[in-house]
Amino acid sequence: MNVTLQSWRRLWGELGAQQADGGLLNQLVAAYSEQHRRYHTLQHLRECLAHFEAASMLARRPAEIELALWFHDAVYDPQRGDNEQRSADWAHRSIIAAGCGEAPAQRVAAMVRATQGHAASADPDTQLLLDVDLAVLGAAPARFSEFEAQVRAEYAHVPDDAFRAGRARVLQGFLERSRIYGTVAFHDALEGRARANLGQALSRLQAGSDAAR
Repeated sequence: MNVTLQSWRRLWGELGAQQADGGLLNQLVAAYSEQHRRYHTLQHLRECLAHFEAASMLARRPAEIELALWFHDAVYDPQRGDNEQRSADWAHRSIIAAGCGEAPAQRVAAMVRATQGHAASADPDTQLLLDVDLAVLGAAPARFSEFEAQVRAEYAHVPDDAFRAGRARVLQGFLERSRIYGTVAFHDALEGRARANLGQALSRLQAGSDAAR
């Protein structure tokens, strides 16, 4: 799946919209291209769409998951804590405006909000979306290192000590989960590498903290 007008039109057609809003597509592409972003960019969106394309047969409502991926980081300001809610609101408004109905609007908005904490979900579509969003944790080492550098760049406003402490808590939180990935497919494919990546990243953060003392 690509970030193209053709794929955008196909997606909205699957959702039952009479037509796709090309202006909305341009707004989303512009949002993911904002200058302050380093990880939550079109690269991340394209990676998510590619992972979902490979796993779409697992979805109950694939078009809704795909649209939720488009919107899940539509609003992103690293200095705010309501990005997911604002992104969900934008998704909800857009689906209603397209005439697709309240039910899919609520389901997509709920999936977008679920990316705030990435807590395991009993809803299979939501869990699939969460696993897609976290697929980068199980990426090849070079991509994972790039991801870590991108995250640090997005939080350039945070001093090193505070960043290392906060990032360590995030990584440790994932490692303490019984499963990082809730779906069998993503767990089998990525769990082991994700834990190795996270463990190595945590060690580097701890070594940096020790060196700074």
